[in-house]
Amino acid sequence: MIKRDGNRVSLWQANIAPYESRNTINNNRYFDIAVIGGGITGITTALLLQEAGKNCVVLEAASLCFGTTGGTTAHINTLLDTPYTTISKNFGDENAKLVAQATNAAINLIKENISRYKIDCAFKDASAYLFAQDEKQAEELGRIRSATSQAGIAVHSAGNIPVPISFKQAIQVPGQAKFNPVQYVYALAEAFENAGGVIVQHCRVNGINENETADIETTQGNFRAERVVYATHIPPGVNLIHLRCAPYRSYAMAVKLNNDTYPENLCYDMYDPYHYYRTQMVDNEPYFIAGGYDHKTGHEENTQKCLMELEAHVRRYFDIKKIAYQWSSQYFESADGLPYIGKLPGHTDLVYVATGFGGNGMTYSQVSALVLKSILLNQDSPYISLFDPNRLKPVAGFKNFITHNAEVAKDFLGKYFSREKLHELAELAPGEGKVVTYESEKIALHKDENGEIHAISPTCTHLKCSVAWNNAEQSWDCPCHGARYSHDGEVLTGPATADLEKINMEELVEK
Repeated sequence: MIKRDGNRVSLWQANIAPYESRNTINNNRYFDIAVIGGGITGITTALLLQEAGKNCVVLEAASLCFGTTGGTTAHINTLLDTPYTTISKNFGDENAKLVAQATNAAINLIKENISRYKIDCAFKDASAYLFAQDEKQAEELGRIRSATSQAGIAVHSAGNIPVPISFKQAIQVPGQAKFNPVQYVYALAEAFENAGGVIVQHCRVNGINENETADIETTQGNFRAERVVYATHIPPGVNLIHLRCAPYRSYAMAVKLNNDTYPENLCYDMYDPYHYYRTQMVDNEPYFIAGGYDHKTGHEENTQKCLMELEAHVRRYFDIKKIAYQWSSQYFESADGLPYIGKLPGHTDLVYVATGFGGNGMTYSQVSALVLKSILLNQDSPYISLFDPNRLKPVAGFKNFITHNAEVAKDFLGKYFSREKLHELAELAPGEGKVVTYESEKIALHKDENGEIHAISPTCTHLKCSVAWNNAEQSWDCPCHGARYSHDGEVLTGPATADLEKINMEELVEK
């Protein structure tokens, strides 16, 4: 089983061993392109560039697919979370057509890779169904259908949908797909290494100095590269993009059904947040996957409740034989509905980024690889300006804002708190956590399964927000920009680059 950035086990991570990198680092640590992040975006981008003649390295802080790729539900869509009604409104009809073309190109890239490298990832073409359950939703569905068709995507009325849920109206969009994302990424990683690329796992990037080249400081020594790509879901550090991307968590479950009537196609309702459904074959076994109950990261007091509500929803409509897996994952919504792909705002031409995919990470990962390849090879592409992160306009005083917040003061350094008192404050069941106030200081406390208390500063090391406990994934989550930490404060996902500070606890000794 591979590790993931959460306590719960996803369908994908449970049935595969960790990827073992074959190409080792030699004395020459200079590369044309350094890609930071070993998920589907990073590996696909690195492979395209390596095959185009660039010498590339992938630097992954944990292991391949540790982040969102290992927790996705892996819908491959041209029918997007941000509907074409919104895209047309924000960017115009012609750009909506470009988005449709880009997402079609993404699906074609996946198919080409699967064919070229003979990848066994249970890929299957599918249709997507979107259904309305009341009159208001039906009116909106009509607008979505019209805008989707105008963008150049085939769409039809549907008299039936794949799931046993009542509806008023529905549309069918062919040309969608589904697959096992981890098997796909592993095969691309192998192809990348076969082409001469290097993958360095358990290699956290601590900083980049932008000189004539990018000097990259990591936990496994320094690297240099002509260009750097952040494929880390959200870039680390402090950047304008963090103010234009909102972190969300979504919940999923994979179940076995009693009647073996597994729906072949993708399906979505129109609630906000919406429910989504599909089936996937894993090791020749079908699993029905359902998801939903999304919320902003760190804004739900009881994340376990979201999983319970999802389970209740699925049991209402489906005859469940066994719940095999339940998990949650994180994604980032951009401010205007399209991802940010290109030069990282506020940086030199050395540093690039791909982020803000919303719930369409599988599709936009491939769009990102195609766009970044065009940029870094100086090729023309109509998608470059469409997804340009520098469509973000700097806000007044932002440079001072970065300077002020880039370093988090070590407020707890040197302070000691009574172990006995902290145990009194932590009226917690094993596996629970909470933020308490003690002697005018806020302290994040977690009780592990052995009853031991872990005390850390709740101040996020990114921009000083206070973290909240996620009881479903046993993590500390930042509600501001989505940084996540383990129960004892170690960084799980950025944009934070430093762990939460551990608090010293002294033993009370009777005299």
